[in-house]
Amino acid sequence: MSISGKTKRIGILTAGGDCPGLNAAIRGVGKTAIKEYGMEVYGFTAGFSGLINGDYIVLKESQLSGILTVGGTILGTSREKPYKGYENGNSEQDKPERILSTYNDLGLDCIVCIGGNGTMKTAHMISQEGMNVIGIPKTIDNDVWGTDVTFGFDSAVQIATEAIDRLHNTANSHQRVMIIEVMGHNAGWLALYSGMAGGGDIILIPELPYNIRSVCKKIESRYEEKKPYSIVVVAEGIDHPKNRSAGSYIAEAVKIYTDMETRETVLGYTQRGGSPTPGDRILATRYGAFAAQCIAEGCYGTMVAIDKGELTTVPLSEVGNKLRLVDPDNTLILKARKMGVSFGDEEI
Repeated sequence: MSISGKTKRIGILTAGGDCPGLNAAIRGVGKTAIKEYGMEVYGFTAGFSGLINGDYIVLKESQLSGILTVGGTILGTSREKPYKGYENGNSEQDKPERILSTYNDLGLDCIVCIGGNGTMKTAHMISQEGMNVIGIPKTIDNDVWGTDVTFGFDSAVQIATEAIDRLHNTANSHQRVMIIEVMGHNAGWLALYSGMAGGGDIILIPELPYNIRSVCKKIESRYEEKKPYSIVVVAEGIDHPKNRSAGSYIAEAVKIYTDMETRETVLGYTQRGGSPTPGDRILATRYGAFAAQCIAEGCYGTMVAIDKGELTTVPLSEVGNKLRLVDPDNTLILKARKMGVSFGDEEI
């Protein structure tokens, strides 16, 4: 409850792309808010669309049971951007005003926005309208600035690694070059971690410019060393022609330059689905419970985060326009190079 004794009333929404752990986060917020602090909890459907249109459900504790292990989100999500075009004076763009109206009509004390970089940017913007907001970072790309890790990432790494493991068998049996494309528009965390966990021979990430000749030379040198197959893990956001996937581009180039049998696999949305790993269940629960605590303490305008293993908060104003990218001198990259892993940037 608040200091005045009034029961606090909060809203929760999930926005942007789905990922494993969203329900665990909803559960963490809701159960803690209800059981520990006696709050009322409203769940807005389909991301910010629910706030705009006033579409919500009242969440009782019983509705939050049994969802910890379930993929997706019980609230639904969307990529609605309520401020898109607003700065251009679009007369039809009344969405921020409608969000504020929903907030006031329901008598909300805070909105918890669960999402990635775009969601955190929008969360900050609606906080500027006078609403209390707290963000919870999620994304399989692990690129939200201000936190060491986002939930959804560990599950995606496991899914991608399992796929790479399986492709090792086919690559070895047929002596092929296997190209595996994973998600990651701007950040290569998923490609780096799954590539290392899956024993990738070449890992291409957006943060490290690659030379296709260097990639092919690595493949040819492996063949000369009596290693008849190669595994190439590619982030979707590497430099490549935009009329095709990164994986197909690399596969065709390798086939042309090396004349070796090459196949590509694009993992796509399989990386987003399924039950979250135990690590993501715990992380999402920690984030959710801490967000409820922040509401009780009035710590608004912030995003919950992990810093060196400890829960903390960072101002939303610092999060939205930044990305957490892989440092070229990341210790995992340095260790990988010493093991002979190529990042396609070696001198020819």
